[in-house]
Amino acid sequence: MIQNEILIRALKEGSEQAFERVYTDYYKGLCAFASQYVTETQECEEIVQDVMMWLWENRLTLVPEMSVKSLLFTIVKNKCLNSLSHQQIKHRVHESLYRKFEDQFEDPDLYIESEMMDRLEKAIQSLPADYREAFLLNRFENLTYNEIADRLAVSSKTVAYRISQALKILRTDMKEYLPLLLFLLKL
Repeated sequence: MIQNEILIRALKEGSEQAFERVYTDYYKGLCAFASQYVTETQECEEIVQDVMMWLWENRLTLVPEMSVKSLLFTIVKNKCLNSLSHQQIKHRVHESLYRKFEDQFEDPDLYIESEMMDRLEKAIQSLPADYREAFLLNRFENLTYNEIADRLAVSSKTVAYRISQALKILRTDMKEYLPLLLFLLKL
């Protein structure tokens, strides 16, 4: 544990050498771990790189008693689960729209579903990552603000702020489809 405390102190002091050591020691193992959840190698690598960036950007908040290894593996796991849930969410939204408008889809003049889904996916993807993650966990996984706060290691007020900001952005981006989206997303 002493080694871990020294490493965290070095990271907090901005030691690039300490960061490189963490990167070298854990990168391959984290990618292998991520591949248990996410099948595409490129996505695994992106997730691990995002986690490494998070570690560097948040190094001042690290606690010396905290295990760097446990922290990194936990964050990678959560990001992988979020990635998987995003795929499930897209599938659920498509299914929900299809069931709601099944009769109308047989009308060759109706293209709103495809157009709206493309626009919605782009709007959600264009949200800042923190807003998008909180929004998707709340609206499509039905997690409470407290559950999201625990998963993301932030306060529930931060979660509430992120979701409210995401909703404001989506309302603006999707104003043409707002009546339909109000029903689907509880905007």
